[in-house]
Amino acid sequence: MRKEVGYGIAGNASPARYTNLMPPRSTRTINVDGVALELAIERKGVKNVNARLTGSTLSISAPCGMPQEALDEAVLKLARRLLRRAHASRVNEAHDALKLAHAVAKRFPKEPSIQRVAFVSTQRKRWGSYSTRTKTVRLNAAVRRMPGWVLEAVVAHELAHTFHADHSRAFWDLLRRVCPETERAEAFLAGVSWLAHNRERLPAVEREILGAIGECPEDRPHCD
Repeated sequence: MRKEVGYGIAGNASPARYTNLMPPRSTRTINVDGVALELAIERKGVKNVNARLTGSTLSISAPCGMPQEALDEAVLKLARRLLRRAHASRVNEAHDALKLAHAVAKRFPKEPSIQRVAFVSTQRKRWGSYSTRTKTVRLNAAVRRMPGWVLEAVVAHELAHTFHADHSRAFWDLLRRVCPETERAEAFLAGVSWLAHNRERLPAVEREILGAIGECPEDRPHCD
């Protein structure tokens, strides 16, 4: 069974009648950040733009009088949001991070309670977070494909904040005790962040050189 996800955006459209230039329903293929989607738009008497993603089909209902330019902008925004949500759902189905998080939690002097671990695509400016209220660890979806020792370090970092809210010396001392790979993981994440922000600014020849550099196998402690 294919999963469906949906969202809505206010249309702010004035009332209008259908015309021959505004078909009530149209379909076409669009490309959103490298993902091909079959777009089906239906103009009808609604106030908001509503979207539903089923497999690779994006179904849109839009106000009759909404300008096409505004609709195109809303469709792109909704498509990206729905694709992120669908990706996060697939990621969490395919990765059992809760077992790993529980193993990391046991290393602390007093084990933090964890009920859920979720990879999310909405956490754009940090690698992870932990809620003492919901007992949930949220991880940036990009972390899932990183080496396991990096994932462990991110989880440990967030759990260490249950003992020290700041990044004091006591925080780092605790984190290093429960996660000896802390410095290595911090350096790894700093490199990932730098490349993510600067890759497109590099000359093509330098991007090609970076792509040709061999990956460091996860089971090796260091790359030569």
